[in-house]
Amino acid sequence: MSHAPPPAGPSDRTGPAVTSLPGKGTATRPAPGRPGRGGTALVTGASSGIGAAVARRLAAEDGWRLALNGRDVTRLEQVAAQARAVALPLDLTRPGAGRTLTGLALDHLGRLDLLVADAGVGWAGDFTRMPPARIDEVVGVDLLATVHLVRTVLPHMVEAGNGRIVLIGSLAGSVAVRGEAVYSAAKAALATFADALRYELRSTGVGVSHVIPGVVATPFFDRRGTPYTRSWPRPVPPERVADAVWTAVLQDRDEVYVPGWLRLPARVRGAAPGLYRRLAARYG
Repeated sequence: MSHAPPPAGPSDRTGPAVTSLPGKGTATRPAPGRPGRGGTALVTGASSGIGAAVARRLAAEDGWRLALNGRDVTRLEQVAAQARAVALPLDLTRPGAGRTLTGLALDHLGRLDLLVADAGVGWAGDFTRMPPARIDEVVGVDLLATVHLVRTVLPHMVEAGNGRIVLIGSLAGSVAVRGEAVYSAAKAALATFADALRYELRSTGVGVSHVIPGVVATPFFDRRGTPYTRSWPRPVPPERVADAVWTAVLQDRDEVYVPGWLRLPARVRGAAPGLYRRLAARYG
């Protein structure tokens, strides 16, 4: 089935930095801010878990204006009310959704200084039993939707000479996890995307941060169909990941592991992959 592209939105505009705010006529777009010192932010996956925690963390800082995206309208509006933000419910896997969301965010905020891309889903089990539709969903949400959204947001940041993209990855993308082959692959691709994009954006004023959590105490595991039952490592609260996002923004960090010790297995895998695979096969 073919899908007609959505009408050109504010993200397609060129010319003077002017935006039309609903109900307020035409307004001059605010001057760019510096992420970490107040500004405007778009957070995806904000209806629960890490995304909601990031929204609350940014709202606790002075000078931030927020637009929040998620698929669960009721919960998204609840988080938006707590964070004094605008709720922009939208399924990012739909064709043209990235462009539509960018346009809506620009209409409400006037500019985008920060994008925190957290939307994600998972699936656990043997790969040979994974339904094809779930393969498409995991890759579509965790990788393709994020890449398309970054593609529409980024030109505005580059034009302003300022901004930061924060991609929420996973330890699964750094070391691979048994029973999560497709999720691990999608998050590994996201990590490589972050690195390549960072090289490309040097000298533009736009930074890319990759925040890499391990196990986080969110509804993610229940929704993937298999709850987390291991006694170690223990899940960390989503607020800890939100703090890591804030650290990445404030300190212009390229990569942050949550908790920090998780960079060790990633480094062992990179330096001694054979040893790592033997240990992983034995201990899980």
